[in-house]
Amino acid sequence: MRFSKRGAHVPHHKNTADMTPIRMDVPSQLLIPVSMHIGRPATPVVKPGDHVDVGTLICESSGPVSSPIYSAVSGTVKKLDNIRVSNGSFCQAVLIESDGQQTVDANIKPPVVTDYASFIEAVKNSGIVGLGGAGFPTAVKLDVKDTSRIQELVINAAECEPYITSDTRTMIDDAQDVVDAVKLFEQYLNVKKVLIGIEANKPEAIKKMQECFKDDSAVTVVTLPSVYPQGAEKVIIKNTTGKVVPAGKLPIDVGCVVCNVTTMASIARYIKTGMPLVEKYVTIDGSAIKKPGNYIIPVGMLISEIMERLEINPDEVGKVLYGGPMMGISVPELDSAPVLKNTNAITFMSEKDAVSPEATQCIHCGRCAENCPMHLTTFAIARAYAKNDAEELRRLRVDICCECGTCSFVCPANRPLVEVNKLSKGVVRDLIAKEKAKEAEKK
Repeated sequence: MRFSKRGAHVPHHKNTADMTPIRMDVPSQLLIPVSMHIGRPATPVVKPGDHVDVGTLICESSGPVSSPIYSAVSGTVKKLDNIRVSNGSFCQAVLIESDGQQTVDANIKPPVVTDYASFIEAVKNSGIVGLGGAGFPTAVKLDVKDTSRIQELVINAAECEPYITSDTRTMIDDAQDVVDAVKLFEQYLNVKKVLIGIEANKPEAIKKMQECFKDDSAVTVVTLPSVYPQGAEKVIIKNTTGKVVPAGKLPIDVGCVVCNVTTMASIARYIKTGMPLVEKYVTIDGSAIKKPGNYIIPVGMLISEIMERLEINPDEVGKVLYGGPMMGISVPELDSAPVLKNTNAITFMSEKDAVSPEATQCIHCGRCAENCPMHLTTFAIARAYAKNDAEELRRLRVDICCECGTCSFVCPANRPLVEVNKLSKGVVRDLIAKEKAKEAEKK
């Protein structure tokens, strides 16, 4: 499998890059889904009528790949409810009514970290997941057992999606937390080489990181071309280290650990304060926003309440996205859609921009394949999907598609190629499941 710096030159729209995050007032209530991470949903440990404070555990992790959840307000648990989430399924959620006092849980204190094992345990207890949008439990990613396998720590600060600047503000406003996080990784994960990948369209962040690490010879700030999707995990590994992660392998298989820059800063804050992940830097922007900005928002605050606070007129909004316009997920119901752990932005699109252009016939120009960062022949995948040819889809390696949307963006015929790739993955998964079932029958 090959990689390159191919991709799309998307509009940057970094309108909020110079805007320091403003703390949003305490919300009237929180709606906290038990699943805000990749893996098994967390298990509620509270019931209606229980009092909680800021930092109180409300859901415990339910398995090796899971993450605990904590309250971002003090108040009373009103009910456990089911809400519809962006993929159309239903998820249990904890509804908390705020008392407005923001009383901190009496049990909050910095964790005792003395070695690798206690560091991993602390990260697990922090509730931190991949804050760049992926949502994978960070403790699981860092639990490599043999730290001698780690040759490079790649800090993903590319932030290549249009509009989003929350990572940029982390590097500028919380630079010391990033420095402290690197020291923790050097101490407890035995990291000897650190590469901070930042796109060239963030000069202030690049300068800040260079100043912070000028005396640490182990750290290199790598200025990357502003080409989307620079922040895709395997792409940033290739473009910072020169290494290629083979299909079906993980970054650690080539000696790399990749961690989002805001995730790093959050780990350092937890180690210093003991306050778990209860709030997020969130960029509010989009073509339907008159006054964009960056905000510090409690996890669980409803988007509908955010819109009221910021005086965003629902009638002027055509679509709301978790994340940016390239990989963002459409919000189904604003009244039951909260800020999640991995929400780095909420993008409000105008009615005009929310409507997908009409697709026409493929003109066989090959732009989708020419610009795919994973070197997939996307047009061939679309043909195979139309024929429901699972074997061909597997041969074309649709499973390695990172779903960045570059193919759809560059297509002059406006074909929904990334959607086809996603559906094609399901076809391949079904084929593999059938094959496994047949093998099981033979035994």
